[in-house]
Amino acid sequence: MPPFEPAPRADAWNLNNAHCRVHYRIVADAEADVLCRILNHFALQFLVPQRVSMQQQDATLYMEVELDDLSWHRAQVIGAKLRNLISVCDVELELAEPSRLQAAG
Repeated sequence: MPPFEPAPRADAWNLNNAHCRVHYRIVADAEADVLCRILNHFALQFLVPQRVSMQQQDATLYMEVELDDLSWHRAQVIGAKLRNLISVCDVELELAEPSRLQAAG
């Protein structure tokens, strides 16, 4: 009987993985430091968003953050970390449409 060898597993952190543009929609409690805490998750990865917008309605902040050149796996990990912030109520992550980014820029 041949020795058991596990099937090769894809390396989700490999730099050669396909990169994409991602769009985060974040809903958070309107607290003075929440914007800094959210953007810090990108800064810790040496990432600078292409676009950040925020609007306050009553006691809620609605934010949108778009980044380019990020693997889908890495984007999901950052999204999960954002969801763990106390003041963050919801995080949606989707692939950004290139035409929408060009129109906004």
